[in-house]
Amino acid sequence: MAERGSVVITGASRGLGLVSAAHLHAQGWTVVAAMRSPDLGLERLRAATGAGAGDPRLVAVRLDLDDPASIVAAAGAITEAVGAPHALVHNAGVAAVGCVEEMPASVWAQIFSTNVFGPVRLTQQLLPPMRAVGRGRIVVVSSQGGVRGMPAISAYSAAKGALERWAEALSHEVAPFGIGVTVLVAGLFRTDILELTQTYADPDGPYAALHAGLNRTGRWVVRAARRPDRFGPALARALQDRAPFARHAVGLDARLVLLGSRFLPARFFQRAVGLAIRLPQPGTLRADPVRLATVGRRAGERDALR
Repeated sequence: MAERGSVVITGASRGLGLVSAAHLHAQGWTVVAAMRSPDLGLERLRAATGAGAGDPRLVAVRLDLDDPASIVAAAGAITEAVGAPHALVHNAGVAAVGCVEEMPASVWAQIFSTNVFGPVRLTQQLLPPMRAVGRGRIVVVSSQGGVRGMPAISAYSAAKGALERWAEALSHEVAPFGIGVTVLVAGLFRTDILELTQTYADPDGPYAALHAGLNRTGRWVVRAARRPDRFGPALARALQDRAPFARHAVGLDARLVLLGSRFLPARFFQRAVGLAIRLPQPGTLRADPVRLATVGRRAGERDALR
């Protein structure tokens, strides 16, 4: 088996990061798994790959994307282990459910810290060695919410959208040095993020009808979610991209969102989304008493929007 080079994957201890790391390791890549708990994550990776304790192609690095000092230390450990990585995959991310009024400002800050500012800081640290050797691929794992804003995940949607716009801009900046950027728009996969995502939805508040519609649709969507091991091959193909910038959908649902966003007028796309996920129709709550309801505040979960 020929070695493919080195790839850094953030959030490699679980979900899509774990299965992708295992798939790339099986293909001959040297995988640098960056994660908050490297000891536990490395155990999972060894179990998934069958790698032994001394496998030089499986390296764990501690990385907390919310801590600038941790990012600097992780970048140093990465370059010490593999030099300039051939690829950097920004996979780690967090999400939360809640409408704009329901979501605490602190949660917005957390989501942007992990999903946007952390990847930017890590890229800043690793670009100098990649630029010096004149090659590399940076892959940003996005979602359907990064293509168009989706209800009840507005913070996550805004962060993924920001990450995509950053990736597009970055591609222009680094292309002259032989470095390319790929955005992978992931559809829904059956990972633990479906159970671990925290919700701030108020079932008795003004957005109760919206959440009820989403919950009814969500149960069907979760059953239709793809197996996570289908993501690894798509990532492997993305690492072979040669264009300065590329964007690929992974999953039928993601492809439909990309096509709809590209070809449908905004008003038709919004209408289609509303019907698909059973949202209240425009104007239907204008005279409903629920419009006067206040959003419930749960102790320790809400703070003032300033």
